[in-house]
Amino acid sequence: MKATRWVSSLRALAVAAALTLAAVPAATAAESPAQSPAARTEVSISPVDLDGPAIETVQVTVKNAGPQRMRSLKVAFTGPVGWAVQPSVTAVSGSFAAGATASAEFRIQVPERRSGFTLRTFTATATYTGGDGAGAATGTRTETVGSPLPDLAAAYNNLGVTDENDTAPGNYDGDGNSFSAQKLAAVGLTPGSTVRALGAELTWPDVEPGTKDNVSSQGQAITLSGQGGRLVLLGSGVTSGATGTATVYYTDGTSSRGSFGFPNWSFDPADAHGATLVASSDGRNRPDGYGNAGIDYRIFAHSVPLDATKQVRFVVLPSNGNVHVFAMAVAP
Repeated sequence: MKATRWVSSLRALAVAAALTLAAVPAATAAESPAQSPAARTEVSISPVDLDGPAIETVQVTVKNAGPQRMRSLKVAFTGPVGWAVQPSVTAVSGSFAAGATASAEFRIQVPERRSGFTLRTFTATATYTGGDGAGAATGTRTETVGSPLPDLAAAYNNLGVTDENDTAPGNYDGDGNSFSAQKLAAVGLTPGSTVRALGAELTWPDVEPGTKDNVSSQGQAITLSGQGGRLVLLGSGVTSGATGTATVYYTDGTSSRGSFGFPNWSFDPADAHGATLVASSDGRNRPDGYGNAGIDYRIFAHSVPLDATKQVRFVVLPSNGNVHVFAMAVAP
């Protein structure tokens, strides 16, 4: 629900500091299903309307998924840096049987919406005794303003493949060098071809040599749909420091993160950073023509884990321009 706009908003936050708590009636032992020893406390956050400036109400729900009664529950809630929240922490009285939930209501001051694509992350942390015995659990929710890029091709910002008869446009590595389209074709990498790696089917960029064909990773948000066990990325590195973290956002507002890396396109060990070699092409194109025959220039695959129970919405690539990505896909 929306509250008053910015006029007197800070005063409204102070008045609204009282917290509404609602506990679902505890189930009896006969009503509670047997709990798995692996069950963990669940913390979820309701959607947040980002159409500011406004004061929004946010509900945090804590579910006792453990086998014991949950006691001494406290819930803390934070938004993006600088966003005022009232209250920041609250204690929930009583105890909650296995399967029962408790909800806490917070008020957050949402600023005026910015143009372009923006991620807003909200975090709630529950501390408690009993329950699953872990003592704490955290949930996050990410809301977006604007839209991620529609696909990886919309993010192409680097020209990595050229024809041996026209090598000048290439600049994969910052020194004007690039892969040879002819040598890649000799190992099966042609525009639009299917590449099978780490259980995924990926599509090699369907563009002509001499045009932008890969993403030098700079934190771009890319739309991607699918459901499976891992996100597979196809690419290679420039320098030996081509590592970073990919963040995957799901349709339910949650996210997960995973680190990966690619070896340098030549000379690094083929399994550096845990990558898998996909293809090796002979030599490379230089600004003055084809050269370096007898040296392998390579493409690799790597993956990060996904929550297989959720539908992927988009992926945020690492903020490391040495990581070059030609394709990505969800694998079972």
